[in-house]
Amino acid sequence: MEALLPAARALADRLKARKETVAVVESSAGGLISAALLAVPGASAYFLGGGVIYTKAARGALLGITDAEMAGIRSSSEPYALLLARTVRARLGADWGFAETGAAGPSGNRYGDAAGHTCLAVSGPVERVTTLETGMAGREANMRAFAAALFRLAAGALG
Repeated sequence: MEALLPAARALADRLKARKETVAVVESSAGGLISAALLAVPGASAYFLGGGVIYTKAARGALLGITDAEMAGIRSSSEPYALLLARTVRARLGADWGFAETGAAGPSGNRYGDAAGHTCLAVSGPVERVTTLETGMAGREANMRAFAAALFRLAAGALG
């Protein structure tokens, strides 16, 4: 996680300076995004909360996303990442919502995505969505890469 801290600190500093808040949803990053943001002193000024939404049951129970809202959307896709980011932002009343969804490895997911596939989204005054394919099977390396990519996407969105 040490490699993630400089990027998390830079985002935290930007959020604090702007008096803005963030809420986070992650799946294959397993909490690394939230952990890095919370490792920065003063996190209570900008971090409202979030969760590791790893299953359909968690998605429904913790975010209230219904099957109707999922119509035409599959997990581990850009539209799904954006839905997660928008939903957590709205539910927690945050200025920004960050989301990650993918396949950390060592194998792919049931949707046909290879290990190292993730979709990332940032929702706020501007929205950004991207897909990352690391080409790696290593679970831990992918989790770190997913978190780092989310921080890069968020930095670009925050300007």
